[in-house]
Amino acid sequence: MSKKQKPNRPKARLPRGFVDREAGDIRAVEAMCAKIKQVYELYGFDPVETPLFEYTDALGKFLPDSDRPNEGVFSLTDDDDQWLSLRYDLTAPLARHVAQNINDIHMPYRTYRAGYVFRNEKPGPGRFRQFMQFDADTVGAPNVTADAEMCMMMADTMEALGINRGDYVVRVNNRKVLDGVMEAIGVEDVGQKLAVLRAIDKLDKFGPEGVALLLGEGRKDESGDFTKGAGLNAEQTNTVLDYVASGKIEGNEGTEELALIEALVRGAGYEDMQIRIDPSVVRGLEYYTGPVYECELLFDVTNEKGETVQFGSVAGGGRYDGLVERFTGQTVPATGFSIGVSRLMTALKNFGKLDTQSVPAPVVVCVMDRDADSLGRYQRMVQQLRSAGIRAELYQGNPKQFGKQLQYADRRGCAVAVIQGGDERAAGQVQLKDLIAGREAAKDIADRADWVEQRPAQVSVPEADLVAEVEKILAQYEG
Repeated sequence: MSKKQKPNRPKARLPRGFVDREAGDIRAVEAMCAKIKQVYELYGFDPVETPLFEYTDALGKFLPDSDRPNEGVFSLTDDDDQWLSLRYDLTAPLARHVAQNINDIHMPYRTYRAGYVFRNEKPGPGRFRQFMQFDADTVGAPNVTADAEMCMMMADTMEALGINRGDYVVRVNNRKVLDGVMEAIGVEDVGQKLAVLRAIDKLDKFGPEGVALLLGEGRKDESGDFTKGAGLNAEQTNTVLDYVASGKIEGNEGTEELALIEALVRGAGYEDMQIRIDPSVVRGLEYYTGPVYECELLFDVTNEKGETVQFGSVAGGGRYDGLVERFTGQTVPATGFSIGVSRLMTALKNFGKLDTQSVPAPVVVCVMDRDADSLGRYQRMVQQLRSAGIRAELYQGNPKQFGKQLQYADRRGCAVAVIQGGDERAAGQVQLKDLIAGREAAKDIADRADWVEQRPAQVSVPEADLVAEVEKILAQYEG
């Protein structure tokens, strides 16, 4: 006899860099996003939604991962042999949307949207291939007053989420200033420019000495790993470090724009501790053309190595005057910022500012009798509770063992179980079991006979008073 062949079952496993989200996290994100949305709406922004997939050529090659410029997105071919890609941010799809509807959109176009984006990159601690962003953009506004407003809205958003002044800062720079730095040191190669920008971006992490190494031949970290540098000579390196220290390039248009932004935010009442000019702000995406900004959280956290560090960036953005032009051939100015929702949620958890209040577990109506008439009565009780705004469910498992129903309700953390057998039905009564009080009382009752005699936290009430009596029990546990 041949052995029976085992069925070829797929292994239940998550793809690398992806996560399942549980109810608590989902509700916390929804609560957080509702507060963000309130700020955006207050500023006069309206929602828009674009699809997860775009034609690959519409997205463009703007990912900061210069080592894998063609591998940073997830792509597939459609049935008409055209390449589609999952969006890697929410800005490039917005540019396509504006270009496609440019004759119908009223400029300036002020819009916000939240959604998942995808990066085909190597996953790591806190680095996922799918994550949520919440963006706000103004399209069709050429002046830096729109950039100043973005910075102010970012500051207001942080405070709406309960982050106090002094625990966050919006840092602002300008790509035109950075372009002036490149011109001053004679760097024209795109790859070398990106290497210089990445080095400047590491200032808060490695300090001037570490940046100097990254601007030169490279830097070796504590583990011995070597990061190749930008290859600048000593004179070029000193010019960059002087810029980082002073933040100025003489006669540069970018410095004038930064001065105007600072004047605007100060005039609106925002302090230096909220919004400040910082020459080390770079931003990784290549499509930025003017002011760039980043929101950092300044409170200390412990990283995976056990070190105390500042939490760092949770949002950023900038001006991208060339994205819509890729489609239309005409300049359409735009600016916007993006919040990393998952990262911000982690920050709020660390800071004790996350709304983690869970939705109360439902009231469970137990199934004692299984004839059609009884089931109809049970279902009617459920509907009465729901009509009163009380979460409720009819037990849908195997009702043969009544104890299993109470175990189910107990495991879900339910506060109340509704019980009606033949005797109760004949008397027009229902039994209400206060499961929370029952759990507490059961701790003090060692003998089962005592427990049966005392019937802890279980009362009989008229069926007509079901909703009112359940509301009384639930009211005891609000909050």
